[in-house]
Amino acid sequence: MPRLIDPFQRTIDYLRVSVTDRCDLRCTYCLPKGFKGFEEPAHWLSHAEMTRLVGLFVALGVRKVRLTGGEPLLRRGLGDLAAGLTALPGLQDLSVSSNGTRLARHAAELKAAGVQRLNISLDSLDAGCFERITGRDCLGDVLEGLREARRVGFAPIKLNMVVQADQNLDEVDRMVVFAMEQGFVLRLIEPMPVGSTGLATEGVDLSALGERLAARHALLPQVLGQGAGPARYWCSPDGRMSLGVITPMSQHFCASCNRVRLGVDGTLYLCLGQNDQVPLGRMMREGLDDAALTTAILAGIAAKPERHEFRERPQQVVRFMAQTGG
Repeated sequence: MPRLIDPFQRTIDYLRVSVTDRCDLRCTYCLPKGFKGFEEPAHWLSHAEMTRLVGLFVALGVRKVRLTGGEPLLRRGLGDLAAGLTALPGLQDLSVSSNGTRLARHAAELKAAGVQRLNISLDSLDAGCFERITGRDCLGDVLEGLREARRVGFAPIKLNMVVQADQNLDEVDRMVVFAMEQGFVLRLIEPMPVGSTGLATEGVDLSALGERLAARHALLPQVLGQGAGPARYWCSPDGRMSLGVITPMSQHFCASCNRVRLGVDGTLYLCLGQNDQVPLGRMMREGLDDAALTTAILAGIAAKPERHEFRERPQQVVRFMAQTGG
């Protein structure tokens, strides 16, 4: 079986799968208030269709799959889907990205289904700031979800904080202390100009901020294995907490990109910052067999762009982040 190697000799072994483009929050950098342009449910892949497509990617060497959205816990039967994916021969890592608002009621089910890791969005520990960013007063629900996730055995749990210059920059130190106290992995993320909301968000150079935070909190450089992801990390001396920075704007990591994204309708997105795509869902529903779909996947990977152009052409990606799959 051929492997997924793109024209720049990058091995693609990570697939992010959007199970819905719907979300119960309206984060300022993601979806605009009042947005109604969601994909029609009739176009969503069924669980069986998702499992079929993911199985083709796994057969081609994908070893890591993350279920995303929108907010994936809005999709009914997510535990059943996760259990089906876990059973795929060759899949080594199944994780979920969530905003955490519904995590308390679903954490045990996800753990039982074989989900190994969680990434939870948390942009502020201040209830007012949280509501300004997300559009909802539900910080307590997210914190309850984190407690329940830890209770059922998820470890480590990663927190994703999108740092905005005019919203939550002054919250970063508090978040570092919180992560140290709770033993979480905290990842600070630069916002990207994806859609009009992303374009309107003022980010911060996290390359420099990460170094300052590490020095201030006595964190040590953390050396991770090859292919460990786009973040650069520091860890606490006792090893319980890690701090990472993800810097697509100030210091991009395209040279080591190992991932592609599958939208809820089965569209394969080859780069978060480009418009290249392959309509795998439509092709599957037109009756293509697994061999033909595999050929289409390979052709897509052969056309994967070298890098995003967020700085050179920041306005070219008009779809919103939730429509791509996180």
